[in-house]
Amino acid sequence: MRRAMTTVIVAAGAALLLVGCAGSGGLDGDLTDDWAALPPPSAFTPSAGVCQAADFTEVVTLASYEPVDCAGPHRLETVHVGAFPVERASAPASGSAELRGAFAECDTRATGYVGDDWRAGRLRLSVALPSGPGWGAGSRWFRCDLTELTTTEAGATVVVRSGSLRDALKGPSGLRLGCQQTRVAAGRSVQTLVPVECARQHDAEFVGVWRAPDVPYPTRDSDWAPLYTGCRSALSRYVGVPDDADLRFRSGVVVRPPGAGRWKVGDRGVRCYLWLSNRTVTASLKGAGPAGLPVRTK
Repeated sequence: MRRAMTTVIVAAGAALLLVGCAGSGGLDGDLTDDWAALPPPSAFTPSAGVCQAADFTEVVTLASYEPVDCAGPHRLETVHVGAFPVERASAPASGSAELRGAFAECDTRATGYVGDDWRAGRLRLSVALPSGPGWGAGSRWFRCDLTELTTTEAGATVVVRSGSLRDALKGPSGLRLGCQQTRVAAGRSVQTLVPVECARQHDAEFVGVWRAPDVPYPTRDSDWAPLYTGCRSALSRYVGVPDDADLRFRSGVVVRPPGAGRWKVGDRGVRCYLWLSNRTVTASLKGAGPAGLPVRTK
C-alpha cells in the first residue's frame, strides 16, 4: 500500500548587497524597507491515492517527499489521510490511544481500498505523521501507507512495484496469500512458510485473519492460547468444518501475529494458516468440508 506532502514553512533568505566606496548609486542603504512582509508559515496536507518513490518513514519531512506516478516504479502508496484534533499540542506518542485510533482508521480504509483485508496479501500498513516543524505550523494529519513486501514472514523486504493497489485484492491476485509449504524446525514447530501453487504438493494454507482484542502482546505460553483458538475458528469457516473439539484433530494451525511494535500502535490482525503436519495435498482446501479435512485417527 502516492504523493505525500508534508508541512512546508515558507522562508526567504536574506540577500547580501555589496556596495562599493564610490557611492550607493541611488540606493538608500536600507536593505529591508522595500521588501514585502513575509507570509505566515503555512501547513499542507498530503493527498490520498498517490504514490511515493521513497521508502516509508514514520515522520514525513520535505526531504522524504518524492511523489511519482503510480503507474511507474514506487515503494509505497497512500490510501487515506486522516486528521487528529486541531487542539492537540504535540504529535501522539507510540502506544497512545490517539495513535491506535489512527491505525484503526487506516486499517478500515486500507481494507476498503484494496477490496479485502490487506493482511490477506503481501502488504504492510503503516501510519506516518508530520515532522516537528510541520506540527508546529499547524499540521494535524496522519497518512496511511501501504507497501508491498516480498513475504509476510521474517526477513521481508519492500517490493518496488508499478501500478496502484486500488482493488488489488478484489479478486485473484499474485499478492494474495494462499497455499504454503512449511519448513519445520527441530522441535516440530513451523519455522517458515513458503508460498507454492496450490496444484503442487503443500501442507499449509492461509485461511484468514483473526482480530485479537486490545490486550498486551503475548509473551507467555498461556497468552498465545486465544490466538490459536481464534485461528481455529477462522480455519473452520474457511474449510467448512465444525468449530468443535475435533477440529484440532483435523488440522494444526500456524499463527502469525504482528510484531510487538506494531501491536503497540494498534495492529491486532493475526494471520492464520491451516497446517497438515501428517500429509500433503495438491489443491486448496477452501470449502472442502469434512471430507477434505477428516478427523485424524492417529
